[in-house]
Amino acid sequence: MGLTLLLGCLGCILLFLAIWGVTVTLPTRRLAANFPKDVQEALKPRLDALPFTWKRVLGFVILVGLIAAYLGLFIVGGLDGKARGFTFLQFFVRFLVIGGMIKAFDIIGLDYFLLTKTHFFQHYFPETEGCAGWKNFGYNRAQQLRQIILTVLGSLAMAWLFSHLA
Repeated sequence: MGLTLLLGCLGCILLFLAIWGVTVTLPTRRLAANFPKDVQEALKPRLDALPFTWKRVLGFVILVGLIAAYLGLFIVGGLDGKARGFTFLQFFVRFLVIGGMIKAFDIIGLDYFLLTKTHFFQHYFPETEGCAGWKNFGYNRAQQLRQIILTVLGSLAMAWLFSHLA
């Protein structure tokens, strides 16, 4: 269980670094699509005028590296479980705990704390200061619910995959 909790914590760190890295180096419409509607509108002129620079290339490289590390968490968890003779259920619980920790951090740490209680994003996007959406926790409930369902389905799929590896 120790490795599972460690991998979950590392996943939370990687998620934060990805959000921070994308915010600083790679602001795009895709990033803005995760913000409340009024924030998206306030950012629209800036995002339309952003030139393609080395900073954006660096941001993309960093993001790809973080995604690879994120996937690596689950691979390490799966390979360790395989070496320990995990059953399907043990794999499922491991992947569900890792994914659940990351999702809980996303909702509580990022959506609640970072988005609504700090001025983290306003520091990087000052034109959004004063937008009401920054105080609207839960604006993306449907998206979060879909991601929770995908976490469970992904955990099932990875458990099946690793329990059937030779």
